[in-house]
Parts: sequence; structure tokens; C-alpha cells
Amino acid sequence: MIFTGFLQCTMTLRFDVCIRGDGIVGRSLALLLARERLKVAIAPLRPASPQADVRAYALNQASRALLEPLRVWPQDSELTAVSAMQVWGDEGGHLSFDAAGELAWLVTSSTLEGLLEQALHFAPQVSRLEPGQSATAALTVICEGRDSSSRRELGIGWDQRPYAHKALAARLRSTAPHGGVARQWFRGADIVALLPLGGSHGDELALVWSLPQEQADGLLALPAADFTRALQDAVDPQVGSLSLCSPVMAWPLQLARAERWVGPCWALAGDAAHTIHPLAGQGLNLGLADARELACVIREREYWRPLGDIRLLRRYERSRKADVLAMGLLTDGLQGLFAHTDARWQTLRNWGMNAVQGSGLIKSWLTRRAMG
Repeated sequence: MIFTGFLQCTMTLRFDVCIRGDGIVGRSLALLLARERLKVAIAPLRPASPQADVRAYALNQASRALLEPLRVWPQDSELTAVSAMQVWGDEGGHLSFDAAGELAWLVTSSTLEGLLEQALHFAPQVSRLEPGQSATAALTVICEGRDSSSRRELGIGWDQRPYAHKALAARLRSTAPHGGVARQWFRGADIVALLPLGGSHGDELALVWSLPQEQADGLLALPAADFTRALQDAVDPQVGSLSLCSPVMAWPLQLARAERWVGPCWALAGDAAHTIHPLAGQGLNLGLADARELACVIREREYWRPLGDIRLLRRYERSRKADVLAMGLLTDGLQGLFAHTDARWQTLRNWGMNAVQGSGLIKSWLTRRAMG
């Protein structure tokens, strides 16, 4: 019996922090905490999906400032700088954004995840748990995404409002170089974004298309040529002739927030704490800001305060909730505004877009917020 007890004890590993979920936010947080000389465990969520991930992320200045010191900022050949953004309404509304530098940088999901994984191999303070291994830690951070099983096990309420829309994502090629310009069309109930990939002179595009579930399911059932034809009809001819060069991914959309982000010895981060509509491309930036703030709170804690102290963790929750709420309200408001089919709403929203276009002060504020 003594020998059996010893085996059980050695199977349970002890860490300062255990991160449940090994996506981009979880891996970034692990690297940030490793720099604080903390012993970190990563518990993977599930085996990698065999389906290729065609998503691309728009990283803002704040995310770059987080990733560069971790040595996981992609090389120039793996990035596409966004020099301008063009946005069109459904009846003549138009907005354009540009800045002295870059508005954002586009990077593929696989590129960023690969760089983070390489960096973890050179972080001896970080251990990846194998199936069947258990760990005890002073603090557990849940980064499992919006369908987090750990959040459910803790009994944390999940305030969600489905949009009855799906997002479609794919990779495209065009006969016209994108020139580093991101383009977006608000077409009433659906929103189409074409984001530049492959460098400033490239011809590759990342598609994010939000539309009602029935329409989305109909498009998913189409052959590639018919899908591309439907997309071509939805965008401006200036983007060139498009061709599909990847499978099409789809996922349901929702606005959601956890009722509590922290408790004794646990915290939520990333999509496990909040999700927003992808129309602003800020979901990952919000998650990385969670990781940055939690690491900062831990770094600046009183020497006598334990990692799982609820008062400490509430500093993180208070700091992040306002920013996430503001971005959620902005994206939800835009989605709701363009979902109205009444002609009066249509006139109002397009007038509003043109008014913002003519207001240097408001445009400047929106640009700075998007850049982080």
C-alpha cells in the first residue's frame, strides 16, 4: 500500500500555474509566465483536428508588443501589413482608414501556432501534460475556448446571445494584387471581409463571411465554382477574379461573456471568458490582452500574496472587463444596425458611415482603438 501511494503521488505533478487549453492565448500566457520564473503546465484541450485551419488573424500594435519580446513575432515573409482598410455600406455608405504606419498585420493561424510551439520547446519552465497525467497548481487558468468544459465544471454562468448567423472562412487567390488593403462590405444581413495575405504585393486573400445560417448552409453545399461565383457577386469587381484555394470552414456566431472571470485559484482568459462578432477582427487581440494583463498582475503582486488569491485575480478581471465590454458593444451594435432591413435604418446607417468618413476626429479615434 505504501508503494502504491508513492506511485500515485509521483503521478501528480506540482506547478505554480496550470493552463488548460493550448491555443494561441494559452501558449502565449505560458511563455509570459515562464519569463517570471514560474513553473507552468499546459494541459492540451484535445488532439489537433485533421482539417486544415484556414483562419487568419489581424494582429494590432498591442499584440505585436506582446509577441515580439517572446520571440514569436513572424518574419516579414510570413506577415502581411495592412496599410489601409476600405469599408462599404449597402447604399453608398463608405469609410476608409489609413495610418502613418501599419493598421494591423495579417498572419495565418498555423504560422502563429507553429512559432509559439517552437518557443515552448526552449522554455524549460513549461511542461506539456500527457493524457492521464494530473497536476496540482496554485492557479489554474482556463483557455479552452468558448465551449470550455472546465468552465462548465466550475458552474460558471455563460451569458450568450446567438446571432443566428454563421461565419465562413476560406483562402482565395485573385487576379489583382491586394496592395495590403483590407476590404469589407456590409450587405444588410451579411458581412464580407477580404483580408490581404502573402505580402504587400501578394494576391492571396483570407475570407471571413458572416451571414444567416440558412444562407451559409446553402453556400457550404455548393461546388467550389458556384461558391466562388456567389462570393464574386457579393464584392466589388476591383478585387479581381477570385478562385477558391482551400476548404471552407464554418462556425456559429454569438456574443457571450462569462458571469465571473475569476475565483479562488482559477481564472478565465480568451474565448473561455468572452466572444464577440468577428466583424472587427479583434477577438484574438482581446485574448492576448487578457494574457498580457494576467501576467502583469501576477508579476506586480505583493511578495506575500499567493498566485490563487481572489483579491489578486479580481485586479485582472476589473482591468479587462471594461475593454471587452466596449468592444462587444461596438461589434454588436454594428451587426444589429446592418441587420435591419427597413429603408429608414438603411438610410441612417449609410449616412452615419459617410458622416464618420468626414469627421477626422472620430476616424482618428476609431483607428487608434483598432490599432490597440
